[in-house]
Amino acid sequence: MDDAVGTLTRGTAEGGLTTGAVARLLGVAPTTLRSWDRRYGIGPASREGGRHRRWTSADIGLLECMCGLTNAGMPPAEAARAALAAAARDAPARPDEPMSRSRTPSSRTPGASPPTPGASSHAPGALPVGRARRECRGLARAAVRLDAQAMDELLDAAIDKYGLLAAWESVIMPTLHAVGRKWETVGERYVEVEHLLSWHVSSALRRAAAQRAPTAGSGVSLLACTPGESHTLALEALAAGLAQQGLPVRMFGAALPVEAMEEAVRRTGPAAVVLWAQSRSTASRALVARVESIEWGVRGARRRPAVLVAGPGWAGQLPSRALHPSGLAEALDVLAVISRR
Repeated sequence: MDDAVGTLTRGTAEGGLTTGAVARLLGVAPTTLRSWDRRYGIGPASREGGRHRRWTSADIGLLECMCGLTNAGMPPAEAARAALAAAARDAPARPDEPMSRSRTPSSRTPGASPPTPGASSHAPGALPVGRARRECRGLARAAVRLDAQAMDELLDAAIDKYGLLAAWESVIMPTLHAVGRKWETVGERYVEVEHLLSWHVSSALRRAAAQRAPTAGSGVSLLACTPGESHTLALEALAAGLAQQGLPVRMFGAALPVEAMEEAVRRTGPAAVVLWAQSRSTASRALVARVESIEWGVRGARRRPAVLVAGPGWAGQLPSRALHPSGLAEALDVLAVISRR
């Protein structure tokens, strides 16, 4: 039994799930659930003590239908009417059911067939995350809905629960890859999903990085994308991971010109320089050699940086002397050793 089913089973046995638990289960911000309840009557049939929401399996089924329709691009008000109409066809209203949960059919969009409750992951517009963590599925749903608050809450919760490294590898990256796979099947339609998700991932990484001040005495790591390279998220994850260990880092981001890179190395005197290339066209062995040759310091005690190349663009054309970590975990380990020498 997977995590979602287990959570739902335990919650039902205990009289229903809290709003927070349902939000984590479905990848919806708690404030969104409360708004749907207040505006459209998509809320729990009963409340604990008259105020606290407790969601039953039937309530969650209705929510899943609502999520499936909004994921497919239907406006929330229209999705709520369609979801309630679908529920009315499946089961008669209970005599004691509140008016706000009326099952009376309404003007549903012609031809719109609400997905079966519980099947929202297969709704049109859903990202192909497969059998990923529950948090990954929730993040994918929030991304498709362009739900900024839910993405922030889910990203922060995943980093807090698993740590930055595990959250990156098991939640964030699978969701980002799902966006890429969606592009392969529908073209440019989901560009807005990728852009918003990337922005919120970047913001979450910076929030995680700000939690600890750098430790004095450690060498700085300079991180930059090669000229012409615009993909920065993996490098941002590395910067956040270093910052969480108290290691000083200078993150220069996308497409740093060669002359600016040389100047940055001379001015900061880094222990290590990491050059990220996503594609073969932006990976340059000549650039690596140029950075490796930069010296700083007084005569007789001049130093050079250790150079690491990272990213899939370096596959098959690795510079002879540069280090090439296999992933985020290895890069963090290598840079920690270099910085603390």
